[in-house]
Amino acid sequence: MKWEVQSEEELVGIAQQVVAGHKEPVILFKGEMGAGKTTFIKTICRALDIEDEVSSPTFSIVNEYQSPVKGKVFHFDFYRIEDEEEAYDFGYEEYLFSGQICLVEWPEKISNLLPQKFGLIEIAEHEGKRSIHFTPTTTILP
Repeated sequence: MKWEVQSEEELVGIAQQVVAGHKEPVILFKGEMGAGKTTFIKTICRALDIEDEVSSPTFSIVNEYQSPVKGKVFHFDFYRIEDEEEAYDFGYEEYLFSGQICLVEWPEKISNLLPQKFGLIEIAEHEGKRSIHFTPTTTILP
């Protein structure tokens, strides 16, 4: 699935489609800094009826939210880790292999630690628009 958006309001319907169409519990978010990964994750969390304040876990690496429809939802931001060993140190596998929804920013920082199958959302910004491409199941991280 692929969309082009010009405003945050347009993300609501797309987030609902992602929530309805995701096949894998782990969804990776790829995009340059400022592309809108965290903004889109916030919208997905609203689509999951999460009432908690959703913010980037840049310094904590992982935030946990509670969805009344899907249970625990984990939001990761691996931007600040230096190497995959840091992911081992906080027990990444307990989250990524829990069967719970895991929304992962900067997955390329832990590419060797990812599950075999995952959903992939690629976001790119160009000329004030954002393109969003969603692959419900893949085994390849571009």
